[in-house]
Amino acid sequence: MIKRKNIVMGIVSLSTVFTLMACSSENEEPNPHEGMDMDSNSEESMEMEGSDMEDSDMDHSGMDHSDMDHSSSGEVPDELKAAEQPTYDIGSQAIITDGHMAGMEGAEATIVGAYDTIAYAISYTPTDGGERVENHKWVIHEEIVDAGEEPLEPGTEVTTDASHMEGMEGATVEIDSAEETTVYMVDFTLTTNGEEVKNHKWVTESELSPVE
Repeated sequence: MIKRKNIVMGIVSLSTVFTLMACSSENEEPNPHEGMDMDSNSEESMEMEGSDMEDSDMDHSGMDHSDMDHSSSGEVPDELKAAEQPTYDIGSQAIITDGHMAGMEGAEATIVGAYDTIAYAISYTPTDGGERVENHKWVIHEEIVDAGEEPLEPGTEVTTDASHMEGMEGATVEIDSAEETTVYMVDFTLTTNGEEVKNHKWVTESELSPVE
């Protein structure tokens, strides 16, 4: 009797165990991340984030000159001195080898004016609330308010009365670099859309090459 009783109790215990295991299995919720390659997902996430960052950077590329007034009235500061022996004479043609905006590089330019001065690359925040502009080329010494006689050192903060872009005139600018050179005012046609540009300010001598 005792042996049979032990067998019965054993069977009951096993049944209880199987029942509990079945209930536990039914109550478990599937893990949505089970079996996923976390390293792979992390890499994909990082790649997507990197792509977004690149797109953001691309949105800003070229912004420095998107609002540039391509043409001007042709007026220059009274104190600006005409170059006595420019490499490119007024009325001659030259190829623009380093453009400041789309459609400028490679265009054939007609020289309208040539002046000996100091050309500055500048960074500034536009007065109209636009985003900061970095390394704008070029403003000249005569377009700097109270510039004095000596070239301005990189890092110097000054005010410009140049109006090459919206929000530039009257802005506080930081000098990025200075180059004593001949600057040219030029007429040319944009290679991108055929727009004619008149009296563009400025290109430096190093940004031009002879027409072959």
